[in-house]
Formats: sequence, C-alpha cells, structure tokens
Amino acid sequence: MSNRQYPPYGMYGPRPEYEDSEPYGRMYQDTYRPAYEARVAAARARGTTRPLPQQAEAIEPLPRPAEATGPLRGPTEATESLRGPAGVEAAGSLRGPMEAAGPLRRPTDMEAAGSLRRSPEAVPRPAGRTQARHAARRGKSGARVHPVRRLLPQALVVAFLAGGTTAFVAKDKAIELTVDGRHRTLHTFADDVGGLLAREGVRVGRHDVVVPAPGTPLTSGEEVAVHYGRPVFLTLDGHRRQVWTTARTVDGALQQLGVRAEGAYVSTSRSLHIHREGLALDVRTERTVTVLADGRPRTIRTNAATVRDAVEQAGITLRGQDTTSVAPGSFPLDGQTVTVLRVRGSREVREEPIPFTVRRTKDPTLFRGTVLVARPGQPGTRRVTYALRSVNGVRQKPRRIDVEVVQRPTTQLVRVGTRPHPESVTGAERLDWHGLAYCESRGEPSAVDPSGTYGGLYQFDRRTWRSLGGSGRPQDAPAEEQTYRAKKLYVRQGSSPWPHCGSRLYR
Repeated sequence: MSNRQYPPYGMYGPRPEYEDSEPYGRMYQDTYRPAYEARVAAARARGTTRPLPQQAEAIEPLPRPAEATGPLRGPTEATESLRGPAGVEAAGSLRGPMEAAGPLRRPTDMEAAGSLRRSPEAVPRPAGRTQARHAARRGKSGARVHPVRRLLPQALVVAFLAGGTTAFVAKDKAIELTVDGRHRTLHTFADDVGGLLAREGVRVGRHDVVVPAPGTPLTSGEEVAVHYGRPVFLTLDGHRRQVWTTARTVDGALQQLGVRAEGAYVSTSRSLHIHREGLALDVRTERTVTVLADGRPRTIRTNAATVRDAVEQAGITLRGQDTTSVAPGSFPLDGQTVTVLRVRGSREVREEPIPFTVRRTKDPTLFRGTVLVARPGQPGTRRVTYALRSVNGVRQKPRRIDVEVVQRPTTQLVRVGTRPHPESVTGAERLDWHGLAYCESRGEPSAVDPSGTYGGLYQFDRRTWRSLGGSGRPQDAPAEEQTYRAKKLYVRQGSSPWPHCGSRLYR
C-alpha cells in the first residue's frame, strides 16, 4: 500500500521549451520541487514510503461510487473550492496532469484490500466486534487531514505557476532579426525595435537603415532588418564625390545609386563585396559621341575615358600634328560632336630689322629749339623663325617660335638746346628777312642746295655758320636761330653774302 499523497512533481514540470527560460523555470526550481522533496523526505523518515511510479499512468484510479462520501469526495470538493475567480484557472491547470491518474485521492488500506470496489449497498453491515473494528477504523480515518487541505497548497502553486507562465508568454516575442545580411531567430522582452537592438548590442549610425524604424513597437513574429551604411568614393563620368550605400556588393550599390550600369565601365568586379570601410569606384557610363573627320561623320556608343580614345574607337587615326576640336584628354560628353583637325605644318626663317632707340640730352650752348644729332642711330638685324600651319587645308596665321639677334642696333644721340634767344640785333631790324628767306630757300629751314654746300633758310655754308657761333649744320638749326645768325652776318658784311637776293631786304 502506497503512502504517496501527491503525484510525482515531474507531472507538473515545465514544458520542454520553457525549461531554461525565465521566470517559469526559476519558479519551478525554487517553489515546487523543494516542497515535494521535503514531503518525500518526511515520509521516508516515518518509514512509510515505497518506490513511486515514474509516470502518472501508474496510479490506477478506482471506480467512484455514485454515493461515495468522506475521503472519496476530497478531489471533488477541492475542485469545487477552487472555482472562484482565481480558482477556475487553477482547476483547469490541475486537470491536465491529474486526469491521467483519475480523481486525486490517496488509496487506503481498505481500498488495497478491495473493500471499496463494491458499492455501499453490496457490503453487509458488520455486527459485533466486526462492527466495532469498522467503527474504530472510521474514527481513525476521520482524524486524518481532509483531502481539500492536502490539495490546496498544490493548487496554489499550480495557479501561481500558471499566472507567471501567462505573463511570461505575453511578454515574450519571437523576432526574426537580420543584421547586415545575417539572419537569426530570437526571443525578446523588448517593447520596441530600439530596445531590441540595444539588448542585442547592435549599434547603428546616421547612415545605417533600420526597418522598421527604431521606435516602432514590437509584436511576435516581427521581422527587423539592419542595413549598415558604407562610404563609396565614386567617380562617375569624370565627377568625383562621396556617397553612402547600404548595399553589400558593387552591383547592388550601382542599382541603389541609380547608375545606369548597362554598357558602363566599372573599375572593379560588380560582385565585389563592399566592406564597412568602403571602397573607391570609377564608373563611366555609355555615351553617344559623333566624330567628324575628313568630311564624314561617325556616330558611336562608347564608355571611353578621353576624347582621343573615343576617336580611336571610331576608327580614326591621328597622325603628326593632327588634333581635335576639343582637348584630346578631356572627358567625352553624351551627344557631343568632335571634329578631327588635320594639321599640316612647316617652318620659315625671316630676317627683320631691329629699330634703334633715340637718347636726348640737354645742351645749354644751343639756342632753345635747336636739336642737334650728335650720333645718328643704326638699326639692327634679327633672324625670326615662324611656324606655318594649315588646318584642314586652310592656312593659319604664322606663329613666331624663335628669334635670333644677328646685329644689335646703335642708339642715336641728340642734343637739345636750352639757351634763350636774343631779343634783337642792332642795325639789322626792320629789314624784310622773310622776303630774303623766300628768295634763297623758298622759306624752308631744312633746304639744301643741289651741291650740298649751302643749307637752311639763308643758305649758309658750314664755315660761315660756325664763324657766327652756330654748331652742326645750319639746316638742322631752328628757323629763329638761322634768322639770328643771318642778322649778325648782315651787321658784319651787309647784303653782300646774298648777291642775287640781298636786295629783297630793302623792299
């Protein structure tokens, strides 16, 4: 006969999926199991224990008579006592593991002997000592603890566990988390996406993308994805800039940035993985370029880096000094027309004079207005090399490319008089000097006779000019000085120096 009052604690153990979870597992370990082990230890100390069956099915329930009373109504009364607002859930929890073992009651010695397997009406009423013995047994049985009291602690523990499990299940959420392409399924108590990332140690920056947003509330079965941002130093069609992308491959970055990759040149493999530190990427999209050469246009689709490469792809060869209408090293634009310039060139050497310079100095011995060339200047000579060029048959302006001085020029020295003119010459005033000058030189101060001996307004020879205080040649002196020297000559010799025109002085 077994003295076990409760089914094995294994019947009320946690579900396998919650064995290591909180708070159910801790509550199970800290509350139910120690109480059960304490009861087993007390029973062993009394010597009333027997090996317990490992499964609840080992306790074979006895058929319950319709009129059973006393201890046989214990489970029913316990169940009825727990049907309050909190007892309904406890009763439901008790039925799970207990129904397999039948009504919760402890087998007695009489049941083990089969005395209770017959209905009360079938048992003959004892008489004499037998009746007294039955009365004693009933008294002993009445002194035992009521089955409801035995079930109440157990029901409270189960109700507490059921309530904790319900709260645990309500807070626990199954989440599908993907971080930069790495997928995993987890359980969390976080309320929103930001709390989930904080608990999982996932740090995000301003270039990272979180779907859904960090403040979005979480529900069980939610999918959360974190895409890290990666810097890309992109040179697109010659323009360099830094962009950010959450794509993990070059091909994905091109799609995300909206770059037309069909027919484009990409400096790296499109399947290359982009690390968190980023990479440098050079992309040249395909463009339409028209090349006009030798009078015939050619239109091509190209991703060339320079105009020269595009011209070569069009099947045109540049020879010698040939060039293009735009810089050959520039980037070809979509829809651009490039003209090939056929250049033919040669060189030409020419000798050109170098003009001399004039240096003037003041001379106080000469009358004001007198300019005397002390040393005449001489031009120099230089050899100049020119580049002659024709573009598409049209001759261009020569371009000077080299200069060589053959002979340097000689500077001309000029003396400029600063001496003031005398106001008059006594004895020579009131004569017609204008008529005399017109007769001698037609009134030209620089006039020279055909022989080269006489010069000036009054046709002085050099010896007479110098005797009168003049310097240089008379024809180089100003008209005022020549008239002054002529008056001095008249005072000295009269009109005899001018035998043919001297009479004009008196008219």
